[in-house]
Amino acid sequence: MSCESFFIEQLQKKGFRLTPQREIVLSILHQMDSPASVEELFAKVQEVSNAVDISTVYRTLDLLQDFNLVISIDLGENHRVFKLVGAEEPHLHLVCVRCDAVLGVDIHPAESFAATLMEKNGFQVDLTRLNIPGLCKNCRGQKTRSITVNTLNQPAPLG
Repeated sequence: MSCESFFIEQLQKKGFRLTPQREIVLSILHQMDSPASVEELFAKVQEVSNAVDISTVYRTLDLLQDFNLVISIDLGENHRVFKLVGAEEPHLHLVCVRCDAVLGVDIHPAESFAATLMEKNGFQVDLTRLNIPGLCKNCRGQKTRSITVNTLNQPAPLG
């Protein structure tokens, strides 16, 4: 089943319809080669039609996320990007905290971790929404400060 057919089916089940505005947002997502911010998506939508406002883009992204057709990737500091996954296999996202690169990787190695959390805590993890921050291969090779985790949310000492 195509992404569009699935989206239409899910909309109908929830009592919604496929509006031209929703269709434009979905079409733009299909054209994007990499994850995009709402602002980037909105700019592309505006090239097609200025009858679509940014709130429609947000609402459509919410619906697409509810139907697991779009994932949201938190890059930190209130910067979120969206990617159409459609019929892709579920995967995790490795997010570089320095250059914002996003790498989709096989979800299967994390399944034992999720099973352990379920067994020990009764907590069911949604691995398809898991974003793991770190440094990509390119940024790791650069001679700069490594990542430090500051659990108290206090500034790191200077020097």
